[in-house]
Amino acid sequence: MLTFKNRDILSIKEFTKEEILHVLKVASALKKKPQPKLLDGYVLGSCFFEPSTRTRLSFETAMQRLGGKVIGFADPNVTSTKKGETLYDSIKIISQYADVIAMRHPLEGAARRAAEASEKPIINGGDGANQHPSQTFLDLLSIQETQKKLENLSIAFVGDLKYGRTVHSLAQALCHFNSRVYCVAPEMLQMPEYILDEFKLSRIKFSLHSELEPILPKVDILYMTRIQAERFGDPAEYEKVKNAYVLTAAMLKGVKSNLKILHPLPRVNEVAPDVDATPYAYYFQEAENGLYVREALFGLVLGKF
Repeated sequence: MLTFKNRDILSIKEFTKEEILHVLKVASALKKKPQPKLLDGYVLGSCFFEPSTRTRLSFETAMQRLGGKVIGFADPNVTSTKKGETLYDSIKIISQYADVIAMRHPLEGAARRAAEASEKPIINGGDGANQHPSQTFLDLLSIQETQKKLENLSIAFVGDLKYGRTVHSLAQALCHFNSRVYCVAPEMLQMPEYILDEFKLSRIKFSLHSELEPILPKVDILYMTRIQAERFGDPAEYEKVKNAYVLTAAMLKGVKSNLKILHPLPRVNEVAPDVDATPYAYYFQEAENGLYVREALFGLVLGKF
């Protein structure tokens, strides 16, 4: 029997295929049948050291919809971090007030450091360019909903593949499902070698591309991402690539009928507004699925499933 009680959710790499499918099963069940009293009396510590809209609000809404309460912050400048308090000490204290902590931090490895400080479960809402496991679960749930399977699908990652933590997490998860992966990015933003090595180890077919349009008719899932200005030390380098890919509705002629376009959001201009009205757009539904996935994770790590 699978058990997730008191487990930290730090990296998708730490989950087996069976465990991933179990999380999706629980999330699907909660989507169909809400449980508004499941976490009555529990408290979430929502600790966001980096800006967030969807991730923070969906974590907080998920806890409230399960009957729990929320404490926390969306700006580290209003905390003792401003006074020089270490992440370890901050999380050590907050874990005494909350039953589970969801956190985002700009530094890679911060979630693991937080887990060292806390006896309560830590759920990583993104740490630098490293991992974003709850996003991966909602991406997989969206793929499963739209394609009726996870196995043997063709998926294109487009945009910032070097710094995109959502890309890294999902790419690692896809190693369980015999995917065909197309990596579309400017050379300076291509998929990191360690991810490509994992593809090779898992015998995942992949290819690297600089142009988007030739790939469009080949894929079941198009995973668009923005070029992340905040990851560039040199603004001039960002200016060179910020408009590398702009998907429009006109470009979708000839795509597969089952194609769905995903995006972790926020978007800037890489997906034109006219795409929203096409039958291929699924990024807003994808964002909604974050609610059910995060409800599932709370229920699992707090021993309710």
